[in-house]
Amino acid sequence: MKGYNSFGVMIDMSRNSAMTVDALKSYLTLIKKFGYDTVMLYTEDTYEVSEVPHFGYMRARYSKDELRELDSFCASIGIELIPCIQTLAHLNAFIRWGKTPVDIDDILLADDERTYKLIESFIKTCRECFTSKRIHIGMDEAWKLGRGRHLNEHGYESANDIIKRHLSRVLDICKSYGFSPMIWSDMFIRSWNNNQYYIKDCKVPEEIKEAIPSEVGCVFWDYYHTDESVYDDMLSIHKQMSKDIWFAGGVWTWSGVVPHNTFSLETMLPAMRSVRKHRIKNVFFTMWGDDGGECSRFSVLPALFYLAQYAKGNEDDEDIKRRFMRTVGLSFDDFMKLDLPNRLTDNPGRANPSKYMLYSDPFLGFLDYTVSYEHGEKYERIAKELDAVRKKSRKYANLFDTEARLCEVLSVKYSLGKRTREAYKAGDRAELMRLANEDYATLPRLYKAFYKSYKRQWMAENKSVGFDIQDLRLGGIIGRIEGCRQMLLDYLSGKLDKIDDLEFEVLPYGNAGEGMPIALNGARNYLSTNVQSI
Repeated sequence: MKGYNSFGVMIDMSRNSAMTVDALKSYLTLIKKFGYDTVMLYTEDTYEVSEVPHFGYMRARYSKDELRELDSFCASIGIELIPCIQTLAHLNAFIRWGKTPVDIDDILLADDERTYKLIESFIKTCRECFTSKRIHIGMDEAWKLGRGRHLNEHGYESANDIIKRHLSRVLDICKSYGFSPMIWSDMFIRSWNNNQYYIKDCKVPEEIKEAIPSEVGCVFWDYYHTDESVYDDMLSIHKQMSKDIWFAGGVWTWSGVVPHNTFSLETMLPAMRSVRKHRIKNVFFTMWGDDGGECSRFSVLPALFYLAQYAKGNEDDEDIKRRFMRTVGLSFDDFMKLDLPNRLTDNPGRANPSKYMLYSDPFLGFLDYTVSYEHGEKYERIAKELDAVRKKSRKYANLFDTEARLCEVLSVKYSLGKRTREAYKAGDRAELMRLANEDYATLPRLYKAFYKSYKRQWMAENKSVGFDIQDLRLGGIIGRIEGCRQMLLDYLSGKLDKIDDLEFEVLPYGNAGEGMPIALNGARNYLSTNVQSI
């Protein structure tokens, strides 16, 4: 990409949906046409480490042969494939096996020789599989660094002192294998900013500048702000910390099945203006998979294409759309309809009602506070719009079919809890009987149609390992809906004199406005208000 040393994407392969080699090759070929020349594979424990058999055990990990094949393929089409791993926190999937010393939560125990032996095995594997001289070694979001076992063994130290020492050890390992590392910057800023990441432009303390060696790239990440001045402030801070600055934006794939192309552009266009202003030469866009990796990476092609065109200096909206049509084979505006299941209001931002109302409990649905009938009524129309696009595109039909089937579920499910509770409180037995015999009886079939379509989409793109979480979640909510229907029937027949679950009033949720969709990820947050583990 002209004007940039590296212009790429980071694809999260750690949260259940690890793309198959064939699907990833197809994807990389396409985004190379867009103008992307750098790809990072974000793998926490999803890569083979011969010395540590429990690393990635029963997970969708990549074998060494697969990584070598991908590296060779990328080289053949002019893409640099960079390993992106973790060497401090974010290793909860591996830590569960008890094979490494832990500080606290998902954080490795710094200053312990076993930790550095383990990290060396990670980096040795990367050297065996990747030809790039660059490696991303993570080190972000270690919130409680030094507050667990490290505190017990060494006494209190500041997080900055611990991570500075830890980084020095990991840097030595990287150098010994011919790697130049980069790290996320947040832990270094939080250490002097009251554990907060964002800060107005100011003078950075000398001890923070000294904590990041000159050989280490410093990655500033931000996928949230629509105000260009926030990026300006943070890039000014980073320029004081390092001469090798990378900007990591975000193309939103981490709030459920449905993407946020629109919000991605609302945040990344001001970011790109700031990047241009500050002459940052290394840029990539993260594609996280929080809470199960549910969203197809193909669903954010519009945002990726638009940003690549913008980086080339093309700011003509209509010209970008024409180029997208020629490159992808489907109109930009049609592809953007994948955003619709979350866009129930004029300014939805990153709200994701299509996910949380898919899983919200019909009787104990505290998120019914965010529901309005007006918004829920839109899902039937959206399903029809998505089906119409599906018929136009054979290549991307799976994406539109999955979301159309999701919207069919939500056309019934979105306001079901609200309608049930109102009928119960009003003593409207006729309406309760209608709900039991129509809506509650119909929903399992609609869920199963969505499941079938979604699984077909998943298996076309990802390894099968990891879909078990979708089996459990969707199977669980189907069972709960059937259980709720039976409770209604038992109440109406006189077997129950009341339904305890419907006796509660729905209270305001956080700072949410009544009847307004919100952003809330994490299925376990809304599957139940009750204890899910002991």
